[in-house]
Parts: sequence; structure tokens; C-alpha cells
Amino acid sequence: MLALSRWKIIAVTLSVIFGLLYTIPNLLPPNLLAAYPTWLPHERVNLGLDLQGGSYLLLEVDVDALRKEKLVQLTEGTREALRTAQIQFSGLAEVNGVITVQITDAAKVNDAVNLLRRQVANAPDGSKLANMRTLANQTIELSLDPATLQATSAQAVTRSIEIVRRRIDALGTREPSIAPQGTNRIVVQVPGESDPSRIEAVIGQTAKLTFQMVDDTVTTQDIVNGLIPPGDEMLPSEEGPPMVVRRRAVVTGEMLTRAVQGNDQNGRPSVNFTFNGEGSRRFGEVTSRNVGKLFAIVLDGKIISAPRINGPITGGSGEITGNFTVQSANDLAVLLQAGALPAPLKVEARSTVGAEVGADAVKSGAIALGIGAVAIFVFIILAYGSFGVYAAIALIVNILMMVGALTFFRATLTLPGIAGLILTLAVAVDANVLIYERIRDEARTGRTPFSAVDTGYQRALVSIIDANITTLISAIIMFLLGAGPVRGFAVTLIIGVLTSVFTAVVITQLLIGTWFKYAKPKKLPIA
Repeated sequence: MLALSRWKIIAVTLSVIFGLLYTIPNLLPPNLLAAYPTWLPHERVNLGLDLQGGSYLLLEVDVDALRKEKLVQLTEGTREALRTAQIQFSGLAEVNGVITVQITDAAKVNDAVNLLRRQVANAPDGSKLANMRTLANQTIELSLDPATLQATSAQAVTRSIEIVRRRIDALGTREPSIAPQGTNRIVVQVPGESDPSRIEAVIGQTAKLTFQMVDDTVTTQDIVNGLIPPGDEMLPSEEGPPMVVRRRAVVTGEMLTRAVQGNDQNGRPSVNFTFNGEGSRRFGEVTSRNVGKLFAIVLDGKIISAPRINGPITGGSGEITGNFTVQSANDLAVLLQAGALPAPLKVEARSTVGAEVGADAVKSGAIALGIGAVAIFVFIILAYGSFGVYAAIALIVNILMMVGALTFFRATLTLPGIAGLILTLAVAVDANVLIYERIRDEARTGRTPFSAVDTGYQRALVSIIDANITTLISAIIMFLLGAGPVRGFAVTLIIGVLTSVFTAVVITQLLIGTWFKYAKPKKLPIA
């Protein structure tokens, strides 16, 4: 194993070069880094929230609101299906999660059951959305399928994470940490963001955009008396008094393909949008049938604009106007472009870590890493002499490779990650201790120095690999199941295990092999 093979020399040389290239930018002040040659790497390690300060939010997906929305969709889908099929009904209502509807004509009950099963209770792909049964008095009962609702809730968390990430990225914030916690919570960490209010405002808004027709048959007096027809709802308006609109949306924000901040014909901030193919077709059909009528643009249950349809809009694009500032119009465009949250997010906890606290943490971590490294160097050199010097050199290369790998892969270094770095140094030294003690044992049996070293490496390698594989498995499990600081610790530990095995075995082999080639020793310094 001590042969100075070409692959070992090339591997060690490339490792040292890689470590230096990606570690040096982390050590240079900003002015020197700006003067650094452009063809060399300029990236630095991304510091986590605890090392550079920033904002922390714990969000909870409102599963109850999602359930209520699904019940409303089920109710309105039932109403629309029966009306379109001209099946007379009465008493359509939802109570405690159960929707009941009575079919007026007994001869139409089976037709209604088949219709609702096909169009309402089942999705177009055939999956079940609701359970349905027929009761006495020509009554049909529908309820959400529990298994489907649970799967929908899990999907809502996954989709919410992706949408939150898009929104934060669109604001220009770098390297946010967004991860699930439990079954319905999301942890958001935004390093370097000192103002969490804007982050919270943008990611916490559902941004559910709908286009709903205004019911112009309802008078002001009807609104005062609370006489809202079935299938309608009254919504507050930013432009004046509340308005009554059709509950069923004709077009939704999910059909948008583009949303950008612009200016209307009077130069005021607005939001320009473009629909996809289906949205363009439906928007064109609705505006063609309702020329002269009002349609409401609704955002999160509030009418932000209610323009009159002056003619068919078939181009698939439009403009949202209102009481916007440039900032609010841009934020709305960001929300619409990223997509609507499948369910509202509730802020369960929030905190801000100051930059000064982060700087103190970096300083303390660097001091701890330095003290730990020096203590290990002193121990290994005192215990094993020149072989300890080779181990110390390998440890230095190990640190360079770890920092270089963290920088190269754009991993986020946290305070627990620094603890992982320090732990990795100990693991690397442990490998050298195993090798050197095995070499001592072989030398005491009467082997020649070269044979003792070669056999020691071979027999210690099995134990080193076994020990590091178990550590690697534990680190992978922490990365997959953990969140936040736990994952930061796991990342550095995974990288450290891989680099420590390489440096502790290959680099020390190369150094000791070179020493044997030129010194031709008769006795080992550790015998």
C-alpha cells in the first residue's frame, strides 16, 4: 500500500489545489477579493442564520381552511352540475362537513346520483374526491373522502414550500432555508434579511386570485337586508361598498402564465397579466357573453377591482388596476407569478437574529476550531513524532477540502456545522491513531519497518471503513429527517467523513511512502 502510484500523487495534488482555490476566497477581505483574478473562484461559504443574522419564521399550513375550501368547491360543483343538467333540487346545504341536497323529482334521483358521482364525487382522472350515499326522501349526501383529504393536505405542505421558495427568490434574497417540520409546519430561515415584516407579508399572503362575475340583479336594499341568492357571496371591495358576486370563479390565478408590474394608461402602477390557453379561452367566452356587465377581480376574498366589460377580451392578457404603489404592485406581481398557496399559512413564531450576534458566533466558532486543531496537532505530534507531523499535514488538507467542498456545493454553514468540522478533525485523528497503533503492534512482532507500515495500513483500513460507514449512515439519516441546524451539522459531517478517510489514509500513505523512498529507515519513529 506504500507504493508511490501515479493515481495517489494526482489525487492528492488535485485535492490540495481544489481546497486552496475554494478556501482562499473565504479568507480574503472584500477589497482583496474584488481584485482576485476573474478566472479563479470567487464564491464564499454561505453562512446560516445563526452565523450572519437574519429572519426566522415558523409557519403552519391551515388545514382547516383547506378543508372548508374543498367543501365550498364540492357544494358549488353540486349546484352547477344539477343546474346544467336541469335537475330540480332544494335544500342544498353543508352542515358539519356533510353536504345534503334533495332532488325534487323522484324519477330523477338515479340520474342525479350518476351525474354527481361522475362530475363531482370523482376527479377527471377517476380518483375519489368525495363519498356519496342516497338517503330517504330523495336526499343525496356527500362528504369529503378522508384519505383524499389527508393526501391533499400533505400535497399542500409540499406545494407551499415550493411557492414560498419562489416568492423569496423573486425578492432577491439569497440562500433561504425552507424545510418542513412535522406534518403541517414549515420553517423558513432567511440569512441576511434584517426586516422580517416584508418577508412575512409576502410569503404569508395566500394570493388566491379569481375572476368572478358581479350579480347585478342584487340591489343595494337586498344587500342591506341580507338577501343574498344561493350561489352568490358578498365580498368587501377596495373601490367602495361591498359587492355581491357569483361564488363560482370563471377564471382563476392558476391559469396565469405571467404577471409583471407595469403602468396603466394614466401612468399609475398596475399589474399586467397573461393567461395560458385554457384561461384565454374561458376569459374570452365569459367576456363575450357578458358585454356591459361588471366582473370582479378578487384577491384573497377581497375585490381589488371591478371593471365593466366593454367588449370581448380574446387576447389572453389584461391589466389589474387599483390603489397600488410601485412596491405593492411589484409584490402582487411576485405573488401571482409564484402561484397561490393551496392553503393559508399562519405564523406560529418569528424571531430576528442580529448581525452582531452572528459575527460573534463566527468568531467564537473560529476560535473553537483553531483551539481544537492546535490541541490535536500537539497531541498527534507528541505521540507519534514525525508520523504525527504527516498526520497534522493531512488534517490541514482535510480542513481545506471540507471548506472547499462547502463552498463549491453552495452548502450553508451553521454553528452546529462548525461543531461538525471540529468533530471531523477528531474522527480523522482517530483513523491515524488506529493506523499508527497497528503499525506499532506489527513492528513489535519483528517485522521490518516497511512491512510493519504496509501491514498496519492494510489491517487498520477495515476498521476505519467500518467506523466511518456507520457515522456516514447516521449523518445521512440526520440530513433526511432533520431540519435547520440538524441538517447543517449533518452536511458538514457527511463531507467530513469522506474527506477524513481520504486524507488520513491516502495522504499519510503518500507522505510516509516518500519518506521511506528517500530515508530508507532501519527503525520506525513510533516503534
